[in-house]
Amino acid sequence: MLTMEDLCIVNFCHKNCTPLKNIVRLPEAEAFALAREFAENNPNTTAFYRFADFKNYYALRMEQDAFLYEKFIALGGTPFEKHPLSFVLQGSEYLNNWFDNGIVTTYRVKDIPSEFISFTLGDSGAKYQRTGTLTMYTKEMLYSKIAENKGGLEAFLKEMTEQHSYIEVQLWKDACLDQLDSV
Repeated sequence: MLTMEDLCIVNFCHKNCTPLKNIVRLPEAEAFALAREFAENNPNTTAFYRFADFKNYYALRMEQDAFLYEKFIALGGTPFEKHPLSFVLQGSEYLNNWFDNGIVTTYRVKDIPSEFISFTLGDSGAKYQRTGTLTMYTKEMLYSKIAENKGGLEAFLKEMTEQHSYIEVQLWKDACLDQLDSV
């Protein structure tokens, strides 16, 4: 039986990339050049389709990350990075396939300080693009939502996966990973 202590965040990365990086952190010209290279060298890879139209993707990500950053601060978070690293709670077969079953990195949620981690239901970029907003949870808020679910943790995760495909996780301080062992 899965417990709160077992909860993990999972990062998926295509084998042609470096894990735990965020392309929009690069200087703009470098980000555009890398996106073009990924799109040209991996034309049949789902993970890179968005890079074929990087101009629109980049603008959306910059706006979305600014929105997430401000929302996280409003909830009491302490982001060290302007652009978070992205993970999903408990993994996602869909995303693993999307990244061609590449590199998978996993950490336990319990080991990450609350002030550096946030959660959104589903793909934050897609939701933000459709609605201009999204719901964000702190670690404590997520734990509270799970506790409110009468079916418990596994039922909550099943329900969220059915409704949103996955729970996205934003990590706002890369350095906290330096002190953790991946699972």
